[in-house]
Amino acid sequence: MSHAKLHNENKDSNIHFTSLDIGFTPTMGALHNGHKSLIESNVAQNHIAVVSIFVNPTQFSPTEDLSTYPRTLERDIEMCKEAGVDIVFAPTSEILYTDDDEITIEPPRKMGYILEGYYRPTHFRGVLQVVLKLFNLISPTRAYFGQKDAQQLLIIKKMVQHLCLPIEIIGMPIVRDYDNLALSSRNVYLSESERQLALAIPKTIFHLQDLITQQNIRDIAILKQEAEKILENLNIDYMDFYNHDLTFATKAQNCIFLLVVRIGKIRLLDNLWIE
Repeated sequence: MSHAKLHNENKDSNIHFTSLDIGFTPTMGALHNGHKSLIESNVAQNHIAVVSIFVNPTQFSPTEDLSTYPRTLERDIEMCKEAGVDIVFAPTSEILYTDDDEITIEPPRKMGYILEGYYRPTHFRGVLQVVLKLFNLISPTRAYFGQKDAQQLLIIKKMVQHLCLPIEIIGMPIVRDYDNLALSSRNVYLSESERQLALAIPKTIFHLQDLITQQNIRDIAILKQEAEKILENLNIDYMDFYNHDLTFATKAQNCIFLLVVRIGKIRLLDNLWIE
């Protein structure tokens, strides 16, 4: 194990990476079955599967939960090993951030400072900074991200396109828990009563999905009214239909319904990708 905590789990260390497809799943650890689905696709589709585990400080604001974010490194490494991951890259902040005057990368103005970027104005700057560093270190053929963080996924795709990075970005569907709540490492912060309140979120998602796919209702005003009925007792940060460039959609077709609700101390994200 090097000073960067590089775990080569299954393959010969003399592999010539450049001749093989490298899959990469960047994570902040506290792995759950949502991460596992990304990792399993990574393992299945590439010669070499790499997972990073790094709680990135630059994407947290001073008031957010950097110090208390769940950290379960040994359990995470075991999950990766069982899934067939070849390399777990678990650097320290000192490895990735070597200077107190770091070069940063700004998110796109029209996509990066609305929605999550409005509530967390430094967030995507930190995300893009660390993802670009990791891409340069790993040189992946493919990289796997969850669709639950839809805005992040769309912005990373844009970065890859605009910076001419030879990487295929693959978005993977949301994985849900036994009660249909979208899996998140922060769900551990919910009390039992808060979790019961949070179930209105997936209820809304599935109701809209049925209205769209079964009844072919594409009128956004009608769909938002239906969502508001279910969510009326919750604190909504934002809820609307967006095109893939994050402009407002005028019809529920080829777009994404984005929903963020505050419950207790956390913000819960969910969405519906609509064809």
